[in-house]
Amino acid sequence: MTTISSGTVPPTPSEPHRHRAMAESFGVDAERYDRTRPHYPDAMVTALVATAPGPDALDVGCGTGIEARQLQAAGWRVLGLDPDERMAAFARGTGVDVEVATFEDWDPRGRDFDAVIAATAWHWVDPVAGAAKAARILRPDGLLALIWNVGQPPSVVGRAFATACERMVPDLPGTLNAERPAVELYQAMFDKAADGIRATPDLSKPRQERWDWQQDYTREQWLDVLPTQGLLTRLAPEPLAEVLAEVGAAIDSLGGGFTMDYATVAVTATRTAAG
Repeated sequence: MTTISSGTVPPTPSEPHRHRAMAESFGVDAERYDRTRPHYPDAMVTALVATAPGPDALDVGCGTGIEARQLQAAGWRVLGLDPDERMAAFARGTGVDVEVATFEDWDPRGRDFDAVIAATAWHWVDPVAGAAKAARILRPDGLLALIWNVGQPPSVVGRAFATACERMVPDLPGTLNAERPAVELYQAMFDKAADGIRATPDLSKPRQERWDWQQDYTREQWLDVLPTQGLLTRLAPEPLAEVLAEVGAAIDSLGGGFTMDYATVAVTATRTAAG
């Protein structure tokens, strides 16, 4: 299960892993999620493959298997893990082996891996407990890679989304900010992941890397993506329609489409002790 930035703010407060209702809401429309969510840049996948000591990977919060399938295409053997049976069932249908559990509660049954990957999902995991568990199941020199796709739409689209959500979304977590760069807003999330790694003796010092890319969206395509975002997955049909209408009007003002600037950010570390 993943989230994607709307160019406003990360979708939860400072401890998103405690917000299980949102964390486990993405399976409400797994087909739409898989169809509309962006993949990850090939250059990043190549970097992961070059860094890990072998091809056996655990994909934490694998959702519908978007990143797992990219890794499989690169030659890896991937076991997915997700707490939502709806997402897991969809991923299985695409050829990904998936077990259902939160990472903190999952029993590895003695298995270990060359890589533990989380693609736009680690914010749903306790960063300290998660890093410690990853270290226990990684083989020597194994790779921990915590990855996020962060999108920055044009400011007029971000402002429309923020304004509509502030009016229509109950219990909105914080004040939305459509003006600051999305990566800056998400940096606190990256820092929490890095702090969890630093608290784990058997992991190396964390590194942060970034890949920039773009994707074009028509009005219809972006309005198809929005209902898969954490702020909107549990919204009733009428307020959801209001949010989509306001964002759609903003896209119309741009001529019916826009180019999204994406940054894919990875926080990585390696297993430094044999244990």
